[in-house]
Amino acid sequence: MPNKIDIIGADRRLALQRMLGIGVGLAAPLHIFAQQHRTAAPRPRPFEPPSPTPPISVAGGFQAAAISGVFDVRSFGATGDGKTLDTPAINKAIEAAAAAGGGTVRFPAGTYLCYSIHLKSHITLYLDQGATILAADTPEGGGSGYDPAEPNSWDMYQDYGHSHWHNALMWGEGLENISILGPGLIWGKGLTRGRGERNPGVADKAISLKNCRNVTIRDIAILHGGHFGILATAVDNFAVDNLIIDTNRDGIDFDCCRNVRVSNCSVNSPWDDGICPKSSYALGYARATENMTISNCYLAGSFEEGTLLDGTCKRFGPGARVSRNGRIKCGTESNGGFKNITITNCVFEGSRGLALEAVDGALLEDITVSNITMRDITDMPVFMRLGSRMRGPQGVPVGQLRRVNVSNIVVSNTDARYASVISGIPGHDIEDVRLSNITILHPGGGSKEDAAIEPPEKEAGYPEPNMFGRLPAYGFFIRHVKGLEMNNINVSYMKEDLRPAFVLNDVKGADFLHVKAQHAPDSPVFALKDVSDFNLYSSRPLPDTHLESVGDKKL
Repeated sequence: MPNKIDIIGADRRLALQRMLGIGVGLAAPLHIFAQQHRTAAPRPRPFEPPSPTPPISVAGGFQAAAISGVFDVRSFGATGDGKTLDTPAINKAIEAAAAAGGGTVRFPAGTYLCYSIHLKSHITLYLDQGATILAADTPEGGGSGYDPAEPNSWDMYQDYGHSHWHNALMWGEGLENISILGPGLIWGKGLTRGRGERNPGVADKAISLKNCRNVTIRDIAILHGGHFGILATAVDNFAVDNLIIDTNRDGIDFDCCRNVRVSNCSVNSPWDDGICPKSSYALGYARATENMTISNCYLAGSFEEGTLLDGTCKRFGPGARVSRNGRIKCGTESNGGFKNITITNCVFEGSRGLALEAVDGALLEDITVSNITMRDITDMPVFMRLGSRMRGPQGVPVGQLRRVNVSNIVVSNTDARYASVISGIPGHDIEDVRLSNITILHPGGGSKEDAAIEPPEKEAGYPEPNMFGRLPAYGFFIRHVKGLEMNNINVSYMKEDLRPAFVLNDVKGADFLHVKAQHAPDSPVFALKDVSDFNLYSSRPLPDTHLESVGDKKL
């Protein structure tokens, strides 16, 4: 083991590897999934645990477990055989480390069958290569399984899963300075994606954190994470890096969190959102998610569960009843708001597009989205929605969505029925939106009947990209917006589309510069209704145009 001087200034992970006597260059375990999940069924089948590793004997019992602050769970009685319930031993190891003032709880290679693991402050969980924490099946009748969901008198304002934290494979509340490090695997085999989650002994989350600070989750893989692979509520100073999440519902939800860094993550979540900032009322008060970066991430929604992890990336068959979600979304829960958020250098594949939603009174502002590529998007590339669902305490005014910059976006193939949507509601405009350097290749095929559609307002509706049905534009549908700039926009289609590229309705102040839009001979590029201060420049063959006010006009 290196001396203290050797560790000071070294990379934290390298120092830990040296201390534990293991190699560097660790990678997420994939081999146990290579033969799993080869059907197009909409709901994944159970997986079999990997072959067990024989127990490790540590001389000296518990006293030998805490060498240099490392607490080996085998020394506290964990077997790692995938059959014996190891939760008591693991929780003892965590308690011993906490009692010592902190330390690293190590999981050597093996499969650790568990119910609820209780996290503590100043603790690192380190999962070795080949180590799997396996969520046990709920016992008959519940009872002695996972910890019960704690009471929450505010749970009527968001889904049950968002309102409780203790009914999880591992959870922590009111903690500080905690880490969960890989390269091992967390396999939520016994977790529910929602069915029966209110029953005793049932868990619906792999990792659950509430009111914590200074948290790092890095280099692990999560398979079949239940309703949430990670649910973090009011977690501040939170770093999430280099995760692979291949799951049956939400990947990671950041609810009411501040100072968050998400990077280098790959998420396959066909049945729900991949990376999802939220701002619910689960805490009993409105708290914004703010000061957040999401960078260098891969979002997928069309691969069979387990095949992102094993590297085969097998797509569902055409007849599979799967929503193919997998996106980045701010919302739907939006009581507290979203502020100072950057999303950059991300890839979307076989998933829904980006969604920014403020429908419960939230203030969504100061958002930057850049350097995004999208392919085979299952609805539309960009969805911005200011609405009045108002799922929260009464008396809260409609929120605001403003100051959003979207740039350097390339999109290939979307759902032919839709266009990107930027839509407020009557009397409540989305404000100050700038889009630049955007290229969209659309399937096309829209008809003149489609071009005549007037989408309903649905002011209080659940905000989903398909909420308005087929749209009268193939590029952008823009309604109830004040202050719009679009620069270097190129939209085209693979099959002739008789809809306009752009439909603007109740828009005040719209500047278009360097726009290229493919259009059929008898179809306009722009359809304008109740638009004021409209400007179009350097967008040949259309002439430079200024319209002070127009009721109904096509260009």
